[in-house]
Amino acid sequence: MEIAPAPAPETVSLEAKSPFEMRVHLGEGVPETDVRTALKTGDLGFLHSFTTGSAVDGPGLRLVAWTTACMFRCQYCHNPDTWTLKNGIPVPLNRAIEEVQKYANGLISMRGGFTLSGGEPLMQDRFAARLFAAVKKMGVHTAIETNGWYGERLTDDEIRNIDLVILDMKAFTRAQHELVTGVAKAFANGVGVDWKEFFAGLDVRRVDLPTYAFQRQRYWSDLQAGTRTVKAFGNTDHPLINAVVELPDTGGVVLTGRLAVDTRVLSELPFHTPTASA
Repeated sequence: MEIAPAPAPETVSLEAKSPFEMRVHLGEGVPETDVRTALKTGDLGFLHSFTTGSAVDGPGLRLVAWTTACMFRCQYCHNPDTWTLKNGIPVPLNRAIEEVQKYANGLISMRGGFTLSGGEPLMQDRFAARLFAAVKKMGVHTAIETNGWYGERLTDDEIRNIDLVILDMKAFTRAQHELVTGVAKAFANGVGVDWKEFFAGLDVRRVDLPTYAFQRQRYWSDLQAGTRTVKAFGNTDHPLINAVVELPDTGGVVLTGRLAVDTRVLSELPFHTPTASA
């Protein structure tokens, strides 16, 4: 069986349809000496892709860059193709900065931001630090998703360019895993859990997770079950206007009514006399 060669990196779009899109072997043409230089200087990074519109990788809507290379092999990892460095697209630092710049104004206006995830981003710490510095100058909120293993690779000044650290906690023993997931499953099924007691002695705090788009406001019309007339949208008790529907985008309303020979209001109008027709 023949295996088709990987496409040339320059022909692959940086933007993926989703972070689950399988991408492999895209950086295998980079010589090892260039890889070592890239890791040392940060002039070049290896990225799986960029994805837009994320609502779960930090506050607001996010642009997310997914790096490749990770020292862990988590069984629940949803993108294992990011484990290997050379599966990623070799992306010059300037190109990565330009990609973020395209979305900067929108991210600021929507109170979102840029998140660097992976893989483990700090396995490419020089690239990450320089990219965060450039994005911070744009005025865009920055976040990193990391397991924290290589946190010491960043200086205090470099950490100041990161507004939010999303630390992925790992359980290294089966006992830890079964305890935490068991309690979490019990809580999800309605069992009361004293979380303060559970985490007693640990330096942890409660953090609100980012919300999903449209979670706070519902835009679907509330129809009354079993009705098929305009009154299903809400009776107004008005002789001419049968229903009122609010417009979600402007806050305006649409007023709906019905006039017919058999409509009661016609017989009550002094200027109109209903007549039957064959």
